[in-house]
Amino acid sequence: MRTRRLSTSPALLLVAGAYAAIFGYPITAQQAPAASGARILILPRQVVSGERATLAVLDVNGRLTPGVTVNFSNGDRLTTDATGRALFVAPLNSGIVFGSIAGRAGRVPTAVLTAAEASAASIEVLSVPRVASLNDRFEVAGRGFCGEADANQVTIGGEAALVLASSPASLAVLPPADLEPGPRTVEIACAKHAAASFSVTFVGLELEADSSPLAPGEHRTLIVHVRGTSTKVVLEARNLAPEIAEMSAGTVVRLSSSGGADNVGRFEVVGRKHGSFLISIRLMASTGSPRP
Repeated sequence: MRTRRLSTSPALLLVAGAYAAIFGYPITAQQAPAASGARILILPRQVVSGERATLAVLDVNGRLTPGVTVNFSNGDRLTTDATGRALFVAPLNSGIVFGSIAGRAGRVPTAVLTAAEASAASIEVLSVPRVASLNDRFEVAGRGFCGEADANQVTIGGEAALVLASSPASLAVLPPADLEPGPRTVEIACAKHAAASFSVTFVGLELEADSSPLAPGEHRTLIVHVRGTSTKVVLEARNLAPEIAEMSAGTVVRLSSSGGADNVGRFEVVGRKHGSFLISIRLMASTGSPRP
């Protein structure tokens, strides 16, 4: 299984999955992270009653994490395998089921569809992001996908992508590590069926900021450069250390980038006490019907 190494600095924590990373480096073979470091549960947004599905668990640095116990609100329990993922069978009763990492706060919902709601003779892609990050997973909704993640073949710009989580109705896909920003063709196949290809614009996010420890009362601007599109995009910043610093508009701040050739977003941070602040920034992508 591949793992993606992400950069950190004393002052900035940039993570994958739940909050998305800004910096990405080539995937390298690494020692498997400890289960105690598990932080992010990735479930397919929808699963199908009685059908197989795959979930994934990441640590705070975005690495797939084996040996992690995941509990479900219906009483089911499973453990991620050596790939940091786990194959399971969706509950028989339709409705909402919640999953959580054992010993961690927070729950992740997934909707259980009936077989009739998700039936399809071939693969149909219904909803995709217009813009996606090079360093974060993106979701595809549809019908006819494979519940076992590795049984799906997803390519982006001709390069193989990694399917983190899957069900017949939903995929969570991590782009190839060396993908360049810009519009790219996405192709999906499973069990000798293939969906019509579609286009997604992939963007790179680069941070310009002073990473030195913050002093009380000090104001600092974090500038995010958006590469790959001149269109305005929505960025979300989360303050993971509010005791050290605060953002001008709260713990979670969303704003639009400027658009244009120099496409940037700016977040303001103010020190509360001396120390290393922790801010994560992700792209908030709108979704719609697939486009060629």
